[in-house]
Parts: sequence; C-alpha cells; structure tokens
Amino acid sequence: MLIKSLVLKKRYLVTVQESVTLEQALKILEESDNRCVPILDETGTIFRGNIYKMHIYRHKSRNGDMSLPVTYLLKNATKTIPINAPFFKVFFNIKDLPYIAVLDENHHFYGILTHTKLLEMLSEAWNINTGSYVLTVISSGQAGQLAEISSIINQEVNIVGCLTLDARKTALVRRNLFTLQPQVNAEQLRRIVDNLEANNFRVSEIDDLQKGTILDQLPAE
Repeated sequence: MLIKSLVLKKRYLVTVQESVTLEQALKILEESDNRCVPILDETGTIFRGNIYKMHIYRHKSRNGDMSLPVTYLLKNATKTIPINAPFFKVFFNIKDLPYIAVLDENHHFYGILTHTKLLEMLSEAWNINTGSYVLTVISSGQAGQLAEISSIINQEVNIVGCLTLDARKTALVRRNLFTLQPQVNAEQLRRIVDNLEANNFRVSEIDDLQKGTILDQLPAE
C-alpha cells in the first residue's frame, strides 16, 4: 500500500487525549513546537479531530475559559482517509490541512500523512536528483498520443518519470511532462524535440533539472 509507506505512525506523534484542557493542550503544543496535533479518545485509538495552537491563542486572547476540554475547539473531525484508500483521494481530502489523519482497517487512528511527505513523494516521482531534463509536450489528449510521444522519446533515451496535467474532459490540450534519463546530451535532446514537433507535438518547455533553470533555447551541439 502506497499510503501506508508514507504515513508517520501514531507512536512517533505528539497527541492529546480528549479529556485534557485547553490550557494543558496549549502547553503541549508549545513544548512540542507543533502548530496542531491530533486529539484522540481516552484509549488512544479513536481520532476525534485536531487542535490548533492558533485557535487556542485566539480563544485565550478573548478571555475564553482555558479549563474547557480541548474538544471545545476541535477541528477537522471528518478529515480522515482509510489506509487502503486509493492514493488520488489524498489530494481531495488534504487540501489546506498540514496533514490528514489515516485510519486502519478497524477505523482506529494509525497515523498522519503530511503535506511535506506528499511533496517529497511527488519530488521523487519527478526524479529531480537523477534526471537530466523535463520536457513539457503539448497534445490534444486523443487516444494513443501518450504512447506515441513516449515511443518517439524512447528512440533516443529512457523516460524515468511521466506526469500528465490538464487531464479534465473539458481541457482542449494536455501538458505531458517527461523526465529524461541522466546524461542526455545536446544532440539527443535536439533530435527528440525535432522528432516530436515533426509529429505535431509541440515542446512548450524544457527544464534543466541539474541547473534548476528553464532552457530559452536548445543547448549547442
């Protein structure tokens, strides 16, 4: 399971029980330097929601009762995903959250999947540290075009990563991002671009991963 491999497990997390007060929760948040932490039931198995440091500060600044239970300011109670959920569902649920709670097969709190871990995974998918260039190739999204583009590129070099953007049904064009193997030389890159455009696929951008720049023009041979 992909999600399971990315989750920060419960035993490594700072959490609070639902019975602690806002004053106690604030102390835990300040000492751990977390912006928010999960709230669990007394057994430590059921996820109740999250408590945010900023919400406690706001409550305190308004002379709110700090002896109230932490659940008084509970947030994100329904923001969870099962550990066996399809990975794409993470993107529909995490949105602006710092993390999303992950539940095991028994609906018990298993851990969290953070934004940071998600971005690290996407970075690895791009092969930023080992790839040479990323080609953004424009297509109409017709059946077989992705395979055709891949075949053209593979005539010269290996593809080590692929991502398609604008995949909505209403999109008129699609941007297909191909990460090329390391040590692609200028001649290979030029042939790839020429062959793609000869087959009516426009290369709209070339990113040099090693230099961290966008090429204004193809490198000299």
